[in-house]
Amino acid sequence: MFFGSYQHTLDAKGRLVIPAKFKTQVGNLLYIMRGYDGCISIYKEEDFLAKVESLKSLHFNQTGSRDVVRVDSSSVVELEIDDGGRILLPKRILTEYNIGRKIMIVGVIDHFEVWDLNAWETYIKEANENYETNANNLPTKE
Repeated sequence: MFFGSYQHTLDAKGRLVIPAKFKTQVGNLLYIMRGYDGCISIYKEEDFLAKVESLKSLHFNQTGSRDVVRVDSSSVVELEIDDGGRILLPKRILTEYNIGRKIMIVGVIDHFEVWDLNAWETYIKEANENYETNANNLPTKE
């Protein structure tokens, strides 16, 4: 399980050092893909396969489902963790998601996200302001 937030800096080549707390959980292979709200999501293999199963359950004959499956699938990049505990984030991905060198890594239970630090600060400020309202409007278990 991934949780917590960690401020990091990408090196000049775009390499990300996986936080030590996360590194023990991920093995040697990670999958990155489009996240929500301007971040990228990073999954370990078993959680990525669960994500794929959820995409496979969508009805491909529906436009919205096709769009989600195509966008998610086309965004996937498989990455190996090097001996230094780093992954190389492709320049295309960094450019597409406007991720600079200063980043925030955020644990989100079954995956972790990489945010541009400024984008994260903007997002979390608004999310905190709306937290109680959003919490009160969550569906309940029946």
